Amino acid sequence: MSRGGGRGHTRVKTARSRSAQSTRWLERQLNDPYVKRAKAEGYRSRAAYKLTELDEKFGFLRGAKRIVDLGIAPGGWTQVVRRRLPKAAVVGIDLLPVDPIDGATIFQMDFMDDAAPDRLIEALGGAPDLILSDMAANTVGHPQTDALRTMGLVEAALDFAIHTLEPGGAFVGKVFAGGADSALVAEMKRNFTTVKHAKPPASRKGSVEWFVVAQGFKGRAADKPE
Repeated sequence: MSRGGGRGHTRVKTARSRSAQSTRWLERQLNDPYVKRAKAEGYRSRAAYKLTELDEKFGFLRGAKRIVDLGIAPGGWTQVVRRRLPKAAVVGIDLLPVDPIDGATIFQMDFMDDAAPDRLIEALGGAPDLILSDMAANTVGHPQTDALRTMGLVEAALDFAIHTLEPGGAFVGKVFAGGADSALVAEMKRNFTTVKHAKPPASRKGSVEWFVVAQGFKGRAADKPE
């Protein structure tokens, strides 16, 4: 590695075994203030600050007692929850392996597995009052396809929320640029008092991710015809 000019910017030399793209990624990581802050504060990823900033704006962590973290890897969001709500029950799930987090139950399995929802609720010991979803499909390089695949996960997470949340509970999910589609937003508005889109400062400017925050779950009665 070599140091760049006067502002302490770290430059990374392109190694023979490293592509130019991975070199740019490494350089961005080394110079990202959120990455440095996460390392200093013991968080596993800069994503911890996305959740922190969203909560500072919307206050969905306040008073939560049972939380589900969908797409938990590498664990930054659950670390925030455990630090802020040490008495709350937290259950997470991800396809990827996740190192243990004190006070959290973690499943390595596909959330789309039919058995996953029941296992999460059983481990939680009751209905959740907050469901967090940082899930995103593995990208294939085709923006429309990537967006549709991730939207499918958001829809599955919302369906899980509508069928399991405590009345008054909240749902926070990652979506792509443009936010959730109109049908999904309409479904949220039918079931939650407020629905907002936000892009926290910790989300990189060049990233297509946004987050939808739905609060004030109206309860299962909202699904019944009047």
